[in-house]
Amino acid sequence: MSIELIDVHKSFGPKQILRGLNLEVKEGQTVSLVGFSGAGKSLTLKHIAGLMTPDRGTIKVDGQNIPTLSRQDLYKLRLDIGYVFQFAALFDSMTIAENLSMGLIKKGGMSASEIRDRVAESLDRVGLSGFQDRYPSEMSGGQQKRAGLARAVAYRPKYLLYDEPTSGLDPVTTEVIDRLILKMKEDLGVTSLVITHDMKSAYNISDRIAMLFEGRVVEEGTPEEFQRSRHPLVRGFVEGRPEVIEEAQRQMAEEAANGGDGHRGHGSQGRHA
Repeated sequence: MSIELIDVHKSFGPKQILRGLNLEVKEGQTVSLVGFSGAGKSLTLKHIAGLMTPDRGTIKVDGQNIPTLSRQDLYKLRLDIGYVFQFAALFDSMTIAENLSMGLIKKGGMSASEIRDRVAESLDRVGLSGFQDRYPSEMSGGQQKRAGLARAVAYRPKYLLYDEPTSGLDPVTTEVIDRLILKMKEDLGVTSLVITHDMKSAYNISDRIAMLFEGRVVEEGTPEEFQRSRHPLVRGFVEGRPEVIEEAQRQMAEEAANGGDGHRGHGSQGRHA
């Protein structure tokens, strides 16, 4: 029950996004993937879910190599993967109960009463008991995100993929979402990968944190190790210091121009903080 990406590459025309990405999320862990906009974080989730195919590389979920699966086997595996979208992605014309039921009906094997019970249970898990008949427009942004999480866990997945779960939320609602992520891990034993820009949230919820830069992980470690990291890209990102980042990029470009690997030298992939 792990997620593993090995030397994953993805380009769109001449633009390289993933450039040899290596990342592992071990069974029962929550790993946060952080980095600048455009680094390839959300693209990484789409590859894990089989929504995109890499140019090369291996992506294993539950020991199965995603790019080589047949459509039928990929569909079966997706039933074990819950995807929490950045903007909840609820259907406005449907009630919350209908939003949650749709996937369960498609999955099959459950009676109407079992689906109603599962919907009620899933909403209760995220503190939305009694919200079945509401429409997304009748809910706050934080409530919509919680409903999106309820939809993801209604499948009883082994894996949860979170795309910016606290984006656009106030600090109090962010704390609510963080506690729910921890609760899903405790209650369901899920293995989770979280995409986030929010370092406070990452420190709260993660067993490990990895920083993605130019399509590769440049630093990885526990929250405590990450906070102590002296990698200039990590320090610049965590402290919000663009001058530090620019200097690190300049040094990396010089190393690459001189025949070295511009991603090495400050705590490269695989090395802990």
